[in-house]
Amino acid sequence: MKIDGKEYRTIWFENNVVKIIDQTKLPHQFIIKELKTVKDAINAIKVMEVRGAPLIGGTAAYGLALAVQENNDPEFIKKSAKELIQSRPTAINLKWAVDRMIKKLTGINSDQILSIALNEAKEICDEDDKFCENIGINGLKLIEEIYNKKKDTVNILTHCNAGWLATINWGTATSPIYHAHKKGIPVHVWVDETRPRNQGANLTSYELNEEEIPNTIIADNTGGYFNAKGRG
Repeated sequence: MKIDGKEYRTIWFENNVVKIIDQTKLPHQFIIKELKTVKDAINAIKVMEVRGAPLIGGTAAYGLALAVQENNDPEFIKKSAKELIQSRPTAINLKWAVDRMIKKLTGINSDQILSIALNEAKEICDEDDKFCENIGINGLKLIEEIYNKKKDTVNILTHCNAGWLATINWGTATSPIYHAHKKGIPVHVWVDETRPRNQGANLTSYELNEEEIPNTIIADNTGGYFNAKGRG
């Protein structure tokens, strides 16, 4: 998706480092941060520089690849895997991604292990990108049905941030919105501010603005009011 007119994903590997968008600085600053070690990846997850289950999973996968790059000793990799999982125990994608990486790397010859780790981490991210795109393609049909009946702007309510910043690309709940916008269907998004961390106000509205999709930030309780009054 776009920031300042340029296409980005939320995480990528370049010049021997993992690069992320530091989400703790949004919407006021756009900063690309470099993760050089597995501890950098662990910290990024802990302090929510990356957040959202799919992105956390991708970060954990690349974090383990960074561990391999630091030291391909099996015990170090095993220890790093455990520390990654402990960085956010409630994030199901995190453990899934780490377990998948360990399964892929077990028994691999040391001169091949880094390239295999990086390829697997990229594959995990590419798969999520495709999953989210497919959510959008299928969800678009629902928005099209509403628009064909309404013949007017389709209003959609979001809570928290289930956008592309929470995934690798496209987002989950926002993916149909982006697909509808690209197809020329007029949409407007009511963005719940999402207390206490304001992911809606700080992140969802930010990414929608970057894609030039009309949106309005509202207090969380206002969402229920709008639904009751048929403002959806």
